[in-house]
Amino acid sequence: MKIQFLGAAREVTGSKHLITTDSGHTILLDCGMYQGKGAETDADNRDLGFDPASIDCIVLSHAHIDHSGLIPYVYKKGFRGDIYCTHATRDLCALMLADTAFIQEQDVRTYNKKIDRQHPHKEKGKNYFLEPLYTQHEVDQVMKHFVCYDYDRRFRIFDDVLLTFTNSGHMLGSAICSLEIYEKELSSFPSGEDREEAPKRWKRVTYTGDIGRKQSHILPAPMLFPQCDYLICESTYGDRLHEEQEVTEHELLGIVKDTCEYRGGKLLIPSFSVGRTQEIVYVLNKLYNEGHLPKIPVYVDSPLSTNATHIFRMYPQYLSDEVRDTLRYDDDPFGFNTLRYITDVRESKRLNDDDKPAIIISASGMLEAGRIKHHVANHISDPRCTILIIGYCAPTTLGARIQEPGLQWISIFGMDRKIKAQITKLEGFSGHGDWKEMIEYLTRSLQVEGVRRVFVVHGEKESAETYKDHLYEAGFRGIEVPEKGEMVHL
Repeated sequence: MKIQFLGAAREVTGSKHLITTDSGHTILLDCGMYQGKGAETDADNRDLGFDPASIDCIVLSHAHIDHSGLIPYVYKKGFRGDIYCTHATRDLCALMLADTAFIQEQDVRTYNKKIDRQHPHKEKGKNYFLEPLYTQHEVDQVMKHFVCYDYDRRFRIFDDVLLTFTNSGHMLGSAICSLEIYEKELSSFPSGEDREEAPKRWKRVTYTGDIGRKQSHILPAPMLFPQCDYLICESTYGDRLHEEQEVTEHELLGIVKDTCEYRGGKLLIPSFSVGRTQEIVYVLNKLYNEGHLPKIPVYVDSPLSTNATHIFRMYPQYLSDEVRDTLRYDDDPFGFNTLRYITDVRESKRLNDDDKPAIIISASGMLEAGRIKHHVANHISDPRCTILIIGYCAPTTLGARIQEPGLQWISIFGMDRKIKAQITKLEGFSGHGDWKEMIEYLTRSLQVEGVRRVFVVHGEKESAETYKDHLYEAGFRGIEVPEKGEMVHL
């Protein structure tokens, strides 16, 4: 078999890895959209590196857009196979892909209006306008191709390919994807001999997707997964460690009190709509129930976050023991009296005119788009306010740039703005395990000496290389950090 690394290779976005079996089956592991790469993003998303019509199926680890966001695009370009995932992943994709289509259509409409004004006398035959990668129509059509299975159920996707999902603890529905592929063992056959005589065996390939935390408020710890021969592993935090859960809660409460009580400002929290938003709302709910949260309004200003939270309520069996214990005395762990979910854009705009202290949680987590970008633009020059980063921000994104030490000015929506608000980061709310958590998880799941090769993906180059060293120290061998487009034979 061959594996080609078509995205999230020495970077943390655009996850796509193509397996081609000796029998000719083509299996795409994730189909993620590139995000946060500036002008390169659109071109990278359109240049897939494969013919969508040639793909037999997609194995989807979870619903985050950097792993699922190009599924409607490959459908538009000819893909008609099945998409295998968990039930919760399918439900979240229905929301998130529709939201992504809506944002694209809006962005393209705005861009084309601008181009139309800039080129009133257009050159004949030249196309100045963009088209969205896909629309709601493609989302509606491709959702019919999703095929869902529960965790820990081994099932057949082809006569010679089996698949098992194991809960990875990263987000609702996220899965470690364990493939078993029956084909010839060519690696042990002497070169030059008739390889038709090579014996067949089950080759085990595991793709981690994203690995969650050992301790999370709302999700269980990652579950142990079956032994594999070949491992494709993420490395987002391959060079960093997180703080403990209790420390993070204490720090969050301190930031809330400092910003909203002592300085009388607003606390703005850029957050991914699915996962991080529910985690931080749960912690605020816990602080509220314990009587620690100041009596200030809390807003979740995101239609997608609002709808995604409804899906979290539908799957209590996928949530942590802590959440299920909370449900015994609190029928809604994602809601409390001072919390409001906002969907109407007019209400969102009114928040910027309200000068009273408040907490505003809104998407996107990297500050690249969405309502939070408007809130930050309106408050970044207010010394009373705090912008709290709670997740990973790719290096070129606005979320990463505002964290640069000593930065005094930042351009948002084409206007330079003075940075007077406090910029703070809490790593403890990350949905990715740090390097120690991931190493511990892998070594508990696997007999390390039985893993022939390891491919480190989904991490910036420095992080991936550092994690490679940690894997080596843990006893793994045959560790590689593939480049984008690189192909390996197993």
